[in-house]
Amino acid sequence: MKVFLVATEESGDRLGAALMQALKAKFGEDVQFRGVGGYEMAAQGLPSLFRIDDLAIVGLAGITQALPKILARIRQTARAALEERPDVMVIIDSPDFTHRVARRVRKKNPGIPIVNYVSPSVWAWRPGRARAMSRYIDHVLALLPFEPDVHRRLGGPPCTYVGHPLVEQVDELRPNAQEAEQRLNGPPLLLVLPGSRKNEIRRLIEPFGRAVERIAKTVWPIDVVIPTTPHLQDLVVRETARWPLRPKIVVKREDRRAAFRTARAALAKSGTVTLELGVSGVPMITAYKMASWEIAIARRLIRVPSVILTNLVLGENVVPEFIQTDCTPDKLAAALAPLLSESPQRRKQVEAFARLDEVMEIGTARPAQRAAEIVAQVANKSAGRA
Repeated sequence: MKVFLVATEESGDRLGAALMQALKAKFGEDVQFRGVGGYEMAAQGLPSLFRIDDLAIVGLAGITQALPKILARIRQTARAALEERPDVMVIIDSPDFTHRVARRVRKKNPGIPIVNYVSPSVWAWRPGRARAMSRYIDHVLALLPFEPDVHRRLGGPPCTYVGHPLVEQVDELRPNAQEAEQRLNGPPLLLVLPGSRKNEIRRLIEPFGRAVERIAKTVWPIDVVIPTTPHLQDLVVRETARWPLRPKIVVKREDRRAAFRTARAALAKSGTVTLELGVSGVPMITAYKMASWEIAIARRLIRVPSVILTNLVLGENVVPEFIQTDCTPDKLAAALAPLLSESPQRRKQVEAFARLDEVMEIGTARPAQRAAEIVAQVANKSAGRA
């Protein structure tokens, strides 16, 4: 079986690598991979058409500035897929890029089945995308348990919840007995997570730092840890150099995971990390800031009561969020302080997070294996029609 994969961001690269590993376990030497991916997919045997580093963009402004390069890479990727004539093409996340590739491929060769791994956020904005996807997507592999119902309601393609990768990382994220004792009774450890991209960090690091300063004056002693990645480490070090309470900055995976297991609370950028914190059982507040024109557009388009993944999965707004003008040091500190003690606010979040096991099928879901089964089924179904 020949599989053509397209992933252009680090998170998609991880998903793609796990899927490749599961397909190899299923088919052995009888599976070949082509397409676009990052370092982890390369390690699994994918000869990527190009490096994906410069395509990891965020926000409308970033997309606009990089548009000529993006369009050239879209054309290159679609041409390669059409030349390869794979048994199935799997596009992974990054819908601004991958769905344009998929539409081009479907138009030129309707016989190539296409699977979309990670549903676009049709439940949050532009719901009409779901029905439009039915014209060029044969199956959607969902990471969030409510997404199959959303696609059915909106007239989208067939959609199956395969599970979020976090469900297989519970042992890394949740404390053992000693760590649980440290989390509750040791000096409070506060996680600060200002984002995974440079522009996010630059916008959030100042209000986050001033909020931490206010917390340190009322809750003492306190330890602050900022988990980040190696390529962002220098930026985080520079941006936090003037903080009165100097944070510990960790980049190794094992150190980042250890911080999640012992943290008392977290101050985080809105995003996937909120679900990671929820699974870890770490109470949090979240914040986000965008360019003013971007937020004006987003407010007109977004159709959900919360942008926090943990809230959406639970169906309840248990995690406070401070967006744009609400993202001030005073407001952040006031909401964060109660989470560092045995307060009603803390208990509410901890009790809500306990429901994630059932909702996300933690302990039973095997995302990569489920995804591989469906990819194989879609490919075989297409071969049968041919």
